[in-house]
Amino acid sequence: RRVLFRPKFLLISHPSIFFTMIYFFLMDQDKILRDHIIKLLTGGQAYSPYDEIVADFPEEHMNRFFPNGTYSPWNLLEHIRRTQADILDFMKNSNYKNKDWPKDYWPEINEKATSKIWEKTISGFKTDMEELQKMVRDPKVNLYGKITHGTGQTFLREFLLVADHNSFHLGEFSIMRQVQNTWNNKHE
Repeated sequence: RRVLFRPKFLLISHPSIFFTMIYFFLMDQDKILRDHIIKLLTGGQAYSPYDEIVADFPEEHMNRFFPNGTYSPWNLLEHIRRTQADILDFMKNSNYKNKDWPKDYWPEINEKATSKIWEKTISGFKTDMEELQKMVRDPKVNLYGKITHGTGQTFLREFLLVADHNSFHLGEFSIMRQVQNTWNNKHE
């Protein structure tokens, strides 16, 4: 019986073909990983996408604390935006400066949003998310490469950190909407 594909034979007799096949196999694996990261960042699998979660939020509730809570819906969305922006800045900026926790990651508890500030929070989140996705899709960004000015963090770790942080708090925001009865009738 004759075997058509023998890697050892191919390596010895046609190394360029062998290494080309390995290259495309690995490139395919890289693309698969990048696609999974994009899906983690954008939601729609284990949690709803950002646009769906924040859609049609009633303006009169954006500064109301939820029952037994210590912050408002806008406080939470602004925290998500600030944290995501900070991680993006860390990945891109070699002159990155550490921020103070929790001061730089949360708005002041008594700070109130207007509809204009609410929209700025939403659009800021989306802009930074688009930049993160652009970085994930860029094959020049080595997912396993260490961030040169970091302390061992890789790009992959930071992308997963954003996805993890966002999914946690967007789930929280969804529950906050349910508790405050701010979902419209279309929401299931």
